[in-house]
Amino acid sequence: MFKQRAMSKMHHYANKGDLTVGPIRKHLVRLTLPMVTSLFAMISFQLVNTFYISRLGTTELAAISFTFPITYIIFSLFLGFGIATSSVVSRLLGEKKPEDVRRIISHSLIMVFITSAIVAGAGLLFFDPLFRLIGAETALIPLIRDYMHLYFLGTFFICLPLVINASLRAAGDAKTPAIIITSAALANAVIDPVLIFGLLGFPRLELQGAAISTLLTSFIATLAGLYIMQKRGMISLGAFINFSQFKNSMQRILVIALPAGITSGLPSIVNSVILSLLAKSGEAPVAAFGVASRVEAFCFIIMMALASGMAPIIGQNWGADKIDRVRETIKDAILFCIFWSVFVAIILGIFANSFADLFSSDPAVQKYIVLYFLIVPFTYALSNIVNGWASAFNAMGKPQYSAGMLFLKLIILLIPALYIGYTAAGAEGVFISIALVNILTGITFHIFGWKYATAR
Repeated sequence: MFKQRAMSKMHHYANKGDLTVGPIRKHLVRLTLPMVTSLFAMISFQLVNTFYISRLGTTELAAISFTFPITYIIFSLFLGFGIATSSVVSRLLGEKKPEDVRRIISHSLIMVFITSAIVAGAGLLFFDPLFRLIGAETALIPLIRDYMHLYFLGTFFICLPLVINASLRAAGDAKTPAIIITSAALANAVIDPVLIFGLLGFPRLELQGAAISTLLTSFIATLAGLYIMQKRGMISLGAFINFSQFKNSMQRILVIALPAGITSGLPSIVNSVILSLLAKSGEAPVAAFGVASRVEAFCFIIMMALASGMAPIIGQNWGADKIDRVRETIKDAILFCIFWSVFVAIILGIFANSFADLFSSDPAVQKYIVLYFLIVPFTYALSNIVNGWASAFNAMGKPQYSAGMLFLKLIILLIPALYIGYTAAGAEGVFISIALVNILTGITFHIFGWKYATAR
């Protein structure tokens, strides 16, 4: 009886989120816009914590800054689980296999629990050498410990919403994850100052307060997500304890999660190389690149949302063998990508001097900001097309192509090009190298991707 009731709920919500029928563009808009809100909410967690901690003093701000590389690696790892779960679940929904959907989601949650326990244990065990390795001074270690010990202990609840929300989006519901994440972010913004500064009669906990706020709001978001999935029949006790197929579930998830998690961390490696090269020319190009990269990140939140929004559509239709709808989805996404990227490039090019004046009063920094915005943005469309194809291949269950494209672009081509460019023309050569690699890989990978999508 319970199984039949769960099956009925699953069929009901699967039909509501059926992306194998209906207008593609309507689905893209419906899944992309809430994702924009979700991304802003996710970014706000770090920004809010950093803002309030900065009010404690420079030492505390330096301490929290050393946590960013570690939390980014952890985030990238569990983002891979989210991408994998979304890919497998969306394809199973397209194949009309709700029982397998429940099993995959339930086993994904178990894998996140096991992985988070390993991450937490390793983080706590190797805490001091880990943070000394990335340059933290001995005096900062106790402050970093105040924040990261709690973060490590709460890794499961902090990262589980990535998988929960990915599962809901795979079923065609982007609005509910957006509500959950935004509510958690707003709650964090309220609780943070109360616990950090000891307001309303609470003890002053400083960095520990920031960690507790993040953990508490993530815990609430996790409970909300689990409750919603249980109500919709997306998870069940029977699926959790179905260990006879756990190996199969683990293989299907990890074959996507591992390459997706690793490649999501590649941009940070490339940025480190860029900064190390620019630093040879002084502080001005480093500061300029910092400004430019943050402006880029803000401008392309909508591109990240589009990549996430199109993935469930591609996955469901790929699973249903509706390849024409897969091609239509990719075509519409690419058209919007080109339109938005060209629009951003024109705005940044026309107002390059204004942006430079806005972010710096140093003429040297302004010079490099303008230089960057006159060179790189006009290749944004091709750069974003590569990221779009990477998302599409993950959705199709072809992570080897996604990982291969990103590894080839960022590691094999871009890093050597950066060194060659810097040797030839200094900071300007670095910017030109970025643009040339964007052009080369954008055209090449689009031709490859389109041939693959049309060959089936």
